[in-house]
Amino acid sequence: MEKKIYGLSMQEVEEKRKKGEGEQEPESITKSKKQIIRENVLTLFNLLNFIIAGLLFAVGAYTNMIFIAIIILNIVIGIAQECKAKKLVDELSILNRPAIKVRREGEDQEIELKDIVKGDIVILESGSQICNDSIVTSGSLEVNESLLTGESDPVIKEVGSTLYSGSSVISGKACAEVIHVGNDNYATSLVNEVKKEKQVQSELLGSMRKVTRFTSSLIIPLGILLFLEAFVLRKAPVNESVVASAAALLGMLPKGLVLLISVSLATGVIRLAKMKILVQNIYSLETLAHVDTLCLDKTGTITNGKLTVDTVMEIGAGLSGKALPQGEPEKLVQSYLAVSDDNNVTFQALKEAFGGQAFYTPAYKIPFSSKRKWGCISFAEAVSVFVGAPEKLMGKLPGELEQKLEEGCRVIIVGYVPMQWEDEAALPEEIQPLYGVALEDTIRENTRETLDFFHREGVDVKVISGDHVKTVSMIAKRAGLHR
Repeated sequence: MEKKIYGLSMQEVEEKRKKGEGEQEPESITKSKKQIIRENVLTLFNLLNFIIAGLLFAVGAYTNMIFIAIIILNIVIGIAQECKAKKLVDELSILNRPAIKVRREGEDQEIELKDIVKGDIVILESGSQICNDSIVTSGSLEVNESLLTGESDPVIKEVGSTLYSGSSVISGKACAEVIHVGNDNYATSLVNEVKKEKQVQSELLGSMRKVTRFTSSLIIPLGILLFLEAFVLRKAPVNESVVASAAALLGMLPKGLVLLISVSLATGVIRLAKMKILVQNIYSLETLAHVDTLCLDKTGTITNGKLTVDTVMEIGAGLSGKALPQGEPEKLVQSYLAVSDDNNVTFQALKEAFGGQAFYTPAYKIPFSSKRKWGCISFAEAVSVFVGAPEKLMGKLPGELEQKLEEGCRVIIVGYVPMQWEDEAALPEEIQPLYGVALEDTIRENTRETLDFFHREGVDVKVISGDHVKTVSMIAKRAGLHR
């Protein structure tokens, strides 16, 4: 009998938190307000203008300082746009933080990521995100570690195996003990090693910086010469010499051009914001204008990551030609789905089509595995139900299901044997298929209109996916992708 796992008590949680073994508040993925203000105010262009303004102020030439309003307006536009983008991104990051299911004092509860501590027992199942390095204490999982390793092949994790943050659960169910929190997590350590901010690659910004650097190399010596020429040679008063020199120097700084660029880009950003498009940097608009090829993933981009049942086809009679009683096949499928621990999109679609009610008592479970391509649940009533790929559970498919495969659908076979089956390494010799189920990806809303828009704008759209090329091409065709 499996030992009951109680997890930490609330007292132990508090003690660990005091020892510094609790999760830290995640760092903001955006710039701080101080950074935004500093980057928009402390520029060479602004420095030169403020120096000239300071000299004019010193000699009392206040009416000649109107130009500084243009500089301040430009600064305000940049700060306001970046602060607005920061607010939106921070709000989105809070919404997307996963809830963690943990077991404390013998009860399962959901907590925020920041509340987890070292030693917590986390409950992981299909679709769960692994947020902390952990050790599996019970159960088994199939894990996707592609974000860490680049390999999409599922990895089997059993009792004693290490789970790395940044991976996700494909199938199975398990309890795991948290061994690392905060910066000690594997994924966090990788991010900290390569974390750096990439400068904006903007032709407009680059050109402005070139102009500013060039003028700054001339403006100081030229300013001194102009002042000496007025003050020494023409014997003008100090205030007149400063005003005359400033007037000449201000013409070398393209204030109007800078304001025109900022206003134009800000107008474009406002138009995008009205269409609920997030722009993090005002110069990103220029980058968008240069796009000529767009690469998209299939799952989660063209499709919404969900599956729907397209066709349910009853296959064959019972073993030895004996048909099962009326309604019995459906009861077997519903019993399987009701007690199965698998909860990926495939099983969610099957539950929606068949429902889930436990007519029979489960005796032994073999979770679905992408490596095996099948799963099985044996019931106490001496019957085992199998769910898996066609090539594993039956031979030649009926013509209708073959056609569905050609159209890019996924086909799942449901079958049974009149005995209990507990061998995870092999299948029984004769599995009687009950149903063939064709599943199709659900296309995202407005996908066709979006792809049509890119086609009209001359943007070439490419779909990159790890799925079979036939499946991807059929889905792209359904979505309205232009060849």
